[in-house]
Amino acid sequence: MTDSQHNVLVIGSGGREHALVNACLKSSIVERVIAAPGNGGMQNVVPCFNIDVEDAEAVGTLCEEQNIDWVIIGPEAPMAKGLADDLRAAGLLVYGPGFDGARLEASKAYCKDFLKRHQIPTADYARFDDLNAALQYLDHCRFPQVVKASGLAAGKGVIICEDRDQAETALRDMMEHEKFGDSGKEVVIEEFLTGPEVSLMALVCQDRYLCMPPCQDHKRVGEGDQGLNTGGMGAYAPVRQVDAALSREIDEKIVQPSIEGLKNEGIDYRGTLFIGIMLTPEGPKVLEYNVRWGDPECQVLLPHCATDPVSLMLDVSAGTLEPATVEMRKGASIIVVLAAKGYPESYPKGDVITFPETLPEGVDIIHAGTVRDADGQIRTAGGRVLGVVAHGDNLQQAADKAYAVCEQIQWENRYYRRDIGWRQLTGEPG
Repeated sequence: MTDSQHNVLVIGSGGREHALVNACLKSSIVERVIAAPGNGGMQNVVPCFNIDVEDAEAVGTLCEEQNIDWVIIGPEAPMAKGLADDLRAAGLLVYGPGFDGARLEASKAYCKDFLKRHQIPTADYARFDDLNAALQYLDHCRFPQVVKASGLAAGKGVIICEDRDQAETALRDMMEHEKFGDSGKEVVIEEFLTGPEVSLMALVCQDRYLCMPPCQDHKRVGEGDQGLNTGGMGAYAPVRQVDAALSREIDEKIVQPSIEGLKNEGIDYRGTLFIGIMLTPEGPKVLEYNVRWGDPECQVLLPHCATDPVSLMLDVSAGTLEPATVEMRKGASIIVVLAAKGYPESYPKGDVITFPETLPEGVDIIHAGTVRDADGQIRTAGGRVLGVVAHGDNLQQAADKAYAVCEQIQWENRYYRRDIGWRQLTGEPG
């Protein structure tokens, strides 16, 4: 499928999608790239179209008008609505699973049941759609426990509860007060696992797959991994703790059974399967599946690839992927997320951002929550605003490069963690 060039539509508006656009622009198999709806950074490099990306008819019309033959879907919500199914039915190549595969992320209850059916190691759990039954279950729990809204909640519907009172508050917020809307009508209560987390991205094409190197994401807003969970404040790769022996164990106990489970359930999965893994004292266990590239992990992994990742995604979309080893660049890559002060709760928007005039070699700025105003100025428009991605001979060098650029980016309500990669850099476990 790589003999001809393609016109590509990237669906989404965040940092992940900006990274996908950049990868497409560098790929020899891509003729033209557009984005929908895009963001301020993407507008600087490709045409962006402000359409409802969950409306399959609107997306299909845009593809027809712009002569698009391949669609890469970034975020989970359009896939959960069946966008990939509709576009494939219209004859387009699509990177991203259909509705049946997207349920692995769209319903945490379905995900946990899938893991249980296929004997994939995960935390013990129970699922509820009745508040009183869930409250009664708490009476028999050992704390801490984790309360999760079953549906999509933009990475915010997971509450770690140290005692019963906290768990009851979380349940009432979700099921009674509808803090997460319909996503919290069903909940999962599960065992709290301990250990370092790693993010594993597998490019899945039916019963074939390729694994990217594991990343480590920093989900907590505060330094030292403290504070509220966010969509991710930074990430790095490779993860030194995942050595060859642990990689084989993860593949044998988690990845292979996951792919076999999809096949056995008749799911024609074509896209990225993100597997969130906790390295517990009892061995690796699955925390969750996502059905798309991680954000901010995608921003680290794509430029870290020596193999053209866009070519691999095309083979996945076309059903022609041949399992092989992805060649990665030597050294390490890191991303530091610059957020609006107050994120992940309330935060200001509309601040004008100033950027350095030039960037060092091996450094890039990825836009996430930005807009370009009528005067051409880039302004903040979200919680996670920018990401500074850097590559170096080692993680320390990459971090030094990234943080030097972070200091040069300014806006009134800027915030970022200054310790991304700290455990690996200081030699602490995890």
